[in-house]
Amino acid sequence: MEFGYKRLYIGGKLVDAISTERKEVVCPATNQVVATIAWAGREDALLALDEAQKGFKYWSKLSLGERTKWMTKLRTEILKNEDILRKAVMFEMGKSYEAAWEDIEALINGLEFYPGAMRNMHEEIIPDLENTHRHKLVHQATGVAVAYLAWNFPLLNVGYKLGPALAAGCSIIIKPSDISPLSAYVLGEIMHGIDFPAGVVNFLCGSVEEVAYTMTTSKIPKVLTMIGSSASGRQIIKDSATSVKHVSLELGGNAPFIVCNDADIDLAINIGIALKYGNCGQICVSPNRFLIQQGVYDTFVTKFVEKARNIRVGFGLEAKPDMGPLVTSKDRERILKMVQDDVASGARLLLGGGIPANMEVGNFMEPTVLADMTPAMRCYQEEVFGPVASIMPFDTLDQAIEMGNDTIYGLVSYVFSNHEKTIRRLSEELDFGEVQVNGVKYAIYLPHGGIKESGIGHDCSYLALNDYLVKKRITTAL
Repeated sequence: MEFGYKRLYIGGKLVDAISTERKEVVCPATNQVVATIAWAGREDALLALDEAQKGFKYWSKLSLGERTKWMTKLRTEILKNEDILRKAVMFEMGKSYEAAWEDIEALINGLEFYPGAMRNMHEEIIPDLENTHRHKLVHQATGVAVAYLAWNFPLLNVGYKLGPALAAGCSIIIKPSDISPLSAYVLGEIMHGIDFPAGVVNFLCGSVEEVAYTMTTSKIPKVLTMIGSSASGRQIIKDSATSVKHVSLELGGNAPFIVCNDADIDLAINIGIALKYGNCGQICVSPNRFLIQQGVYDTFVTKFVEKARNIRVGFGLEAKPDMGPLVTSKDRERILKMVQDDVASGARLLLGGGIPANMEVGNFMEPTVLADMTPAMRCYQEEVFGPVASIMPFDTLDQAIEMGNDTIYGLVSYVFSNHEKTIRRLSEELDFGEVQVNGVKYAIYLPHGGIKESGIGHDCSYLALNDYLVKKRITTAL
């Protein structure tokens, strides 16, 4: 499928890059060019900052009701254009048509949820202990926001930032990943088509050096928010110090998946397979380390491998694959090397570890299972971000907690047990922003955020609004 040429969306207009530079978008399932986008440079970034400033002055003065009308109009238009948006995600990421719905759903849910969440951000009355003054705490929009997004869920990531920013009254510049920018550019066309207020939302993609650095070091943005790697997050913190900005980061993960002897093994396996191999393992909350108690270790490994063996790898509108390709050939080479290194260090390769037969075109990789891992191995310590399940045994809860916390990351952890005392202890002592017990649930209304090297702040829920709001105390003498 060919999407043609897509322009930047800046200041309410679809424009070419000032340099006229362009970049091709390649489908990771076919290695074919599916679109060409305008490739922004420093001058485009400066223009976007200027237009976003103008947009903020207009948008922040609208009532929440007026902002909600625009957000509802955009949501309606997105649903009208659902098919083209799903296909854009499908071809830029190699996802199935069905899987691409998750991106659209998150985008429209954010536009629907956050106006209501903002309405619930009531001003707070503060009692005066001497009865001489009246005090209240009010919320006001912070200013221009800049969002840097990861490639793995192109429109879901847009939705996590767009909804709260618009509801709060901020304007926003969104820089999608250069790997999967197509759907964001299509969204820009949709916003242009409904005459969304100029400068309130801007989309541009360009190099880190030309675009991201220019915006991060500028004194115009009041909010910098990112979904991406921990290394990139640290760089943003460093570069942003030209002025005081609010920084919110959702970064890497290395999730432990702990299964105790008394757990429902089949339930754990079904959830583990879905989380591990969905989106080809390219999910920040994907379980990286499967820690299985000795009493059920052999049973778990046998059943897990059997289920993983039946995963259908592929791509296409007609096909119904369970798993698509990795996003780049470089990522596949990196992950295959990690597997090879761990096998050489003593891990047992129980499944996969290579390229599927007759699938040389594209960046496909076999669902892979490694067993008898040790903490020194690469797939244990590093965020794999691919279809590799690393399984290792533990004896006691002390060991499970020590192994689970043996990572610089702290995004999410998973626990499977039917013993209340075990669940309570693991929930309290696992050092992660989220602990999910005997199931998994992610939704726009549930807080999502990490600790340690996994980030600052939250996506989703009313807590995300805090990134885009300042609290002002107003005191009046009686």
